[in-house]
Amino acid sequence: QVQLVESGGGLVQAGGSLRLSCAASGRTFSSYTMGWFRQAPGKEREFVAAISWIGSTTYYADSVKGRFTISRDNAKNTLYLQMNSMKPEDTAVYFCAARGSRYSTLYGQYDYWGQGTQVTVSS
Repeated sequence: QVQLVESGGGLVQAGGSLRLSCAASGRTFSSYTMGWFRQAPGKEREFVAAISWIGSTTYYADSVKGRFTISRDNAKNTLYLQMNSMKPEDTAVYFCAARGSRYSTLYGQYDYWGQGTQVTVSS
């Protein structure tokens, strides 16, 4: 079992930046592929980014490629999402998730989830 807690959300103007964190506890954090997903009101949860268990490989949705950076610090049991050049369409609740296998873009294939953190980008 892995417990995940997101933080760092908030209100930011378009073009601004935020960094989300996801603190993990429980079973060995470094053995999980980690991902970020987001869900806007009235929309399905969508893949944002994922990172391999040692952080050597990252994956991004086309909509955030070049603007967002996913990273992890296994010594601190923490996952990060640096969000730059933010747009109003980035407004959503952001979730971190853990998967005990290789990366996936499908939210149904992740085993553990945090409670989410709200990100709002004003125009």
